Amino acid sequence: MKLPVTLRVNDREHGLIVDTRVTLVQLLRETLGLTGTHVGCTTGNCGACTVMLDGETVKSCSILACDVADADITTIEGLAERPGELHPIQQAFVENQGLQCGFCTPGMVLSAAYLLAANPEPTEEEVRHAISGNLCRCTGYHYIVDSILAAAQTLKAGRLAAGGVGAE
Repeated sequence: MKLPVTLRVNDREHGLIVDTRVTLVQLLRETLGLTGTHVGCTTGNCGACTVMLDGETVKSCSILACDVADADITTIEGLAERPGELHPIQQAFVENQGLQCGFCTPGMVLSAAYLLAANPEPTEEEVRHAISGNLCRCTGYHYIVDSILAAAQTLKAGRLAAGGVGAE
């Protein structure tokens, strides 16, 4: 059975006819060509498929695409403000060796974005808790945590420079 579904992915609206058995990660990768969202375990355990759904992180392998009608979805491709640029979290991962093989990186970055939106100055323990639903096959957690803490500092400096939250 197929159903019409309208959703916004990375600020772009899509009207699609979707098979009711298709998961969100399949729709993103196979229908929309957004291959930055990775497929790992297909059971919601590894976090490689993490995306933002209406501002919350979710494991897209565990959600049916037809269940996200009218939702706002952000994938790793839509995180940066402009195409061809890196978001400060992505840049911090590059600068702090937070990506090893890169398989877990999109899910880790989106989990970090969610954390830093809610808690701009997390402790190391809070960062580790925030990414606990994302598994790194290379066990590069130390560098991932360092990357997220560095991104928090970069984002804070940007807010201060813009006269935003925390500016004096």
